Amino acid sequence: MNIQQTQGLNRIKTAFAVLVVALLSACSSAPAKDTSADYESAAPPVAPDDGQNMGSIYRSGYGMTLFVDRRARQVGDIITVTLEEKTDASKSSSTATGKESNISVPTVTLFGRGVTSGGTPILTTGVSSDQDFSGQGSSTQSNSLTGSITVTVSEVLRNGSLRVRGEKWVTINQGEEFIRIKGVIRPEDIGADNAIPSYKVADARITYSGKGALADANSMGWLGRLFQSVLSPF
Repeated sequence: MNIQQTQGLNRIKTAFAVLVVALLSACSSAPAKDTSADYESAAPPVAPDDGQNMGSIYRSGYGMTLFVDRRARQVGDIITVTLEEKTDASKSSSTATGKESNISVPTVTLFGRGVTSGGTPILTTGVSSDQDFSGQGSSTQSNSLTGSITVTVSEVLRNGSLRVRGEKWVTINQGEEFIRIKGVIRPEDIGADNAIPSYKVADARITYSGKGALADANSMGWLGRLFQSVLSPF
């Protein structure tokens, strides 16, 4: 094997190693996604059945009140979250700088007379410098999400706050769209209609996405993501 063949083989090995590292980096750096199990409805605790029925109207664990607030307060209760998400952000910057410097050295004299050559001074020195810089930048971003989704209470925290979660799937033609949300709410923020706006949900995690042919057409392939990686040599 000559030197050129050896160099060509080394280039192939290097390119293959870079490709493997980039693929591993792309796979390892991908954030963990919430699964559907994380948004399943929480079932209320089952009341113990002692198997005794004395024939009366009232049975333990099956009580019903007529004059109580029916807003969500226990595990398994249902509450509606009104999606009112809207964010607008803009940023602009402008920078301009300037600097000018001048340095001059007086004419050197010899025996009281300037040193000249053919009548032109030859020992006159001067330095000048002029610098200018100008830069501009701007960024604008806007997001909006409206709608509603009904979720269930999955946990009652020690301070009385409620942890909620839920999802809604809609199948349209060749694809599926879904909305997922989970977070923590205060019972005091729940309205009389048993609803709460999304901007009052603490630690909110809201996902609006889809699956199917249309969603696949709008996503970048793995090869494109590879070339967009920071480890890509191209």
